[in-house]
Amino acid sequence: MELAKTTNLIVYNTSGVTVISSQLWPNSCKLVHAFFTYNEMHAIFKFNNLLGKLTENFMNHPITRIILLLVIGIGLANCASAPNQRTTLKKNYDRTAQYHLPDRNPIIVIPGILGSRLVDDESGQTVWGAFRAEYADPRTDEGTRLIALPIDSSSEREFGKVRSDGVLESLELDLIGFPIKVQAYAGILATLGAGGYRDETLGLNSIDYGTDHFTCFQFDYDWRRDLTHNAKALKTFIDEKREEVQKQYEIQYGIKNADVKFDIAAHSMGGILTRYFLRYGEAELPADGSLPELTWAGAKDVERVILVAPPNAGALEAFEQLVNGFNTGRPLLPHYDPAILGTFTSVYQMLPRNRHKSIVWDGNIDDPVIDIFDPSIWQKYGWGLSGQDEKTQRVISRLLPHEKNAKRRTNLAADFQSFALSRAKQFQSALDIEAAPPNGVELILVAGDASETPEILSVNSRSGQVSILRYGVGDDSVLRASALLDERVGGEWSPTLKSPISWTSVMFLPSVHRKITSSPVFEDNVLYWLLEAPRDHLREP
Repeated sequence: MELAKTTNLIVYNTSGVTVISSQLWPNSCKLVHAFFTYNEMHAIFKFNNLLGKLTENFMNHPITRIILLLVIGIGLANCASAPNQRTTLKKNYDRTAQYHLPDRNPIIVIPGILGSRLVDDESGQTVWGAFRAEYADPRTDEGTRLIALPIDSSSEREFGKVRSDGVLESLELDLIGFPIKVQAYAGILATLGAGGYRDETLGLNSIDYGTDHFTCFQFDYDWRRDLTHNAKALKTFIDEKREEVQKQYEIQYGIKNADVKFDIAAHSMGGILTRYFLRYGEAELPADGSLPELTWAGAKDVERVILVAPPNAGALEAFEQLVNGFNTGRPLLPHYDPAILGTFTSVYQMLPRNRHKSIVWDGNIDDPVIDIFDPSIWQKYGWGLSGQDEKTQRVISRLLPHEKNAKRRTNLAADFQSFALSRAKQFQSALDIEAAPPNGVELILVAGDASETPEILSVNSRSGQVSILRYGVGDDSVLRASALLDERVGGEWSPTLKSPISWTSVMFLPSVHRKITSSPVFEDNVLYWLLEAPRDHLREP
C-alpha cells in the first residue's frame, strides 16, 4: 500500500518553464482497494493470477470463499472512509463548472484497449465486459468465434456481429462464486462530473453534472480492430455530436450553426487512435503500402487534446501477449490464447519500434532483432497464429470452421498474420512522421515515470521463448520513453528530448498505468486544462 508522503511533481512545457511543486499524497486504502478501484481491468487480472497459484480444490473450498469475501468487505469498508478528493475539486472549479456558454468546448473521452464493452448483436451476449455465466468463453468454439476477429472473408459469415456498446464503466465478474463489479473508467468520468461536464449515458447517479447534458461524450469502439477503422468511426461520431451540440446552442442561446470544437481526453490505446485521427482524419492506409498524405484533417475538429499514458513507441507487453497469450487469472478466469489475440489487428499496431532495439537475441543488447514485423520470424518460432502445436491448431480450426483442410487453415492463418504485421508497420510509419500540429491544437501528455516497466525483452534463438531482460522507467505498462516517443532510445543521446511529436506540455506522475486517472494530481490538472487554462492563443481574433 502507499503511505502518506511528499512527492515532487515536475511539469514541462514548450515555453521552457519548469514548475516543481510538492503534493501531499493521501493514505491509500487497504490492499483490496488497490485491486478493485483501478481505472483499468489489469489489476483484477493480476490479483486472480496470484489466486491461480493456489490449487483449484483449495479455491473451491467454502471456507476459502468466506475468508476472501471478508477480506474484500473489510477492504472496501476501509476505502469508504477515505477523504473525497472531488469535494475539494468542486470548491476549486464550482463556478467555472457552471459556465456552459458556447466558448466552452464539449469533451470526448476515449478509453484504451479493453475499455469498451463488446456485445453480440445477434444474441445480445456479452463478448467483453463481464466474466459471468453469459460471457463469451474463449475456451469454447462459440466463445472463440465471438471474441476473435474473422481472419478471412469466408469466415465472416460464421462469426457473430460483435459491436462496441459503451465505455466500460465497470467490469462484472464472478470471483470464486461471488459477483464483483470492478470500476473501469468511472474515475475519469467522475472527475469530469466534478467539473460540470455531463453525460447522461453514465450511470453514476451520485454525481451532480449540472443542468447541461450535451457537454461530455464517451467514444466507445471495438478495440480489437485496426485503429484506422476506429479513426473513421471517431470522425462519424464527432460529426454526429457536433450536430447535437449545435442544436442545443440554437435552442438555448439562439446561435445557429455554431463552430463547435471538441477537447479530447484519451487513455492508452485511445491516445494512439487519437493521434492517427488528428493527422489523417478518416483516411485509410493505402493498399500499396505507401503512407497517406499528412493533412491534419482530424485536427480541424479538435482544440485541446490530453493523452494519458499512450504507448506512442509501442509496448513490450503487446509483443509478449501476442506470443504467450493473455492470462486473466487461471483457473478462476479464462486464458486468451495467442492465436485469438493474433486476430486483433490493433495489438500489432502497438508493437515496439525496430529502431529502438528493445527486443534482442539471447540476452545480448548488442544483437537486436532487426525486424520484429518480419513474418518469417513469427513462422519460425510458431508465435501467435503461426503455432503448430495442438492447442493453437485447435483454435485455428475454430477460427476457420468452413475450412476442413488443416494445411489450408495453417496457410490462411499465416497469411492473415503477415498482413497484420505489414499493416502495423505501415501504421507506425504514418504516426512517426515528424510534424507539428496546426495552430489552434494543443497536445498535452500525462505519463507515469516511477514504476519498473519492461524495457528490453530477450528472445531465445533456439526455442523462441520470450523473457524480460531489463526494466526501465514507466508506469508498469508503458515506458516513459514510449509515451514521449523519445528518439534518443536506441540512437544518439542528447540532453534534450528528441521526438517527432510536438508536445505543448508534459506532466509526469508517480503512478502506475491503471491509476493515473484516479490520481488527485491528475484530476486537479485535467480540470484546470479543460476549464480554466487560457485559450486565446488557440482561437482566431
